[in-house]
Amino acid sequence: MKARNTILLPGIISIIILICAQIIIVSGIWKQKDEMFNLRYRIYSQDALEYMDRNWGTDGFDTARLLIGSYSAKTAPELAGITNDSLLEARKKDVLYFVTTVLTREQDLSEFLSAYFESQGIEKEFSSKVKINYFELIYNDRRIPIFINQEQPGSGIQEAGKLKHRGRPGSTSQILVKGDRSENNNFRLDFEYYIDIRDKQRLVLRETSFSLALSVFSIFAVVALFMKTYRNLMMEKRLSSLKTDFINNMTHELKTPLSTITVAGKTLEMPQVINDGKRIMETAKLIGKQSVHLNQLINMILEISMWERTQFEIEKKKVRIEETIREIVDCFRNGSGQSASISETYDFSSAEMELDPVYFTTLINNLLSNAVKYSGDGPEIEVRGFTSGNNAVIMISDNGIGISRTDQRHIFEKFYRAGSGNIHKYKGLGLGLYYVKKIAEAHGGNVTVSSRTGKGSTFTVTIPYKI
Repeated sequence: MKARNTILLPGIISIIILICAQIIIVSGIWKQKDEMFNLRYRIYSQDALEYMDRNWGTDGFDTARLLIGSYSAKTAPELAGITNDSLLEARKKDVLYFVTTVLTREQDLSEFLSAYFESQGIEKEFSSKVKINYFELIYNDRRIPIFINQEQPGSGIQEAGKLKHRGRPGSTSQILVKGDRSENNNFRLDFEYYIDIRDKQRLVLRETSFSLALSVFSIFAVVALFMKTYRNLMMEKRLSSLKTDFINNMTHELKTPLSTITVAGKTLEMPQVINDGKRIMETAKLIGKQSVHLNQLINMILEISMWERTQFEIEKKKVRIEETIREIVDCFRNGSGQSASISETYDFSSAEMELDPVYFTTLINNLLSNAVKYSGDGPEIEVRGFTSGNNAVIMISDNGIGISRTDQRHIFEKFYRAGSGNIHKYKGLGLGLYYVKKIAEAHGGNVTVSSRTGKGSTFTVTIPYKI
């Protein structure tokens, strides 16, 4: 676990740094695109204002100024005669509301800008807003302040009016189109006109979509590359561990027959044995038996090497599947399976199929041997066989120690041994189930396992009648 964290932690930190860097880059691009967007609309707005002034001599607020001028001429004498401060403040609010309403509603600039934007092929839907900076009435050279914006420059301008919507409002960012100062005999006015483009965020997002997509792709690519590299490192580490276990197990398996042969050879040199023909014969048989076992181990490794280099080939013959399995089980029961209680249930209906008898025998024997090996004292094995569709299904169950979920994912891999912490508890090289899977696949079938720790295991081999 510590080694895994040593590999994983730096990678995660690197990915986090990459994500942060991409966020900063995309944010910068977004800000740049947002500023360019605002600049583009400012330029088009100025062009529209120049066009209006050049062709019609107006900026779209002439009607509003006339109405404000007429209203101011009537209202200024009234406000000049009010001496009550509370009443005066109330009337100032009414005047400010009127001016704001007139500037917002009685202007032609919004409609013209919408038409001009459409002619330029850009988004035409926007909200307009008027912000008053200063307004005062003039009566007999007396100035009556109605509203003065007290905020410092750069801190924002107090809003004095409601949005006049031309479609649904989009973002809250506003673009200054026009600033105006008007003065006549009755009033002095300073205001600014803003527009707020509908769906601005969507439009800016569309412009930054390529950069955003590239950043997301690069992050996913780096994460995928890291995960693949990490997976390969873990696989290499696991294979290295399997290799070490295999060497240890192989050493143990080879030392047993070699030690027996060595001891038997020394026994034959003993004077009291040289003239004892019976003991010589027993020792010779022991040497022969251990030599055969040693040869089997060597051949097993050579076959694995051959399978790695060449395509696995089988020689099929037509056999009665039930008779074949019964013969294999009987031979096993009379040989290494004498200590096991084996029950058989078949329902093949005299079905015939083509398979390689030699390799198929190896497949069944390996499953039966594992069932005995990992069942402890009094192993109970159940062999079932039946047809399912066009497949022959063989199930071999035991009452053994079972296999954990983690080991189940790897038990068919070469050299893998479940619970390999104690290599001497159960003898083997981790090749038996690897053989089983290879043989089943060579016949066009497959092998699966169902098991719970301490509850035994069931191996299911499925082989089609015809490939």
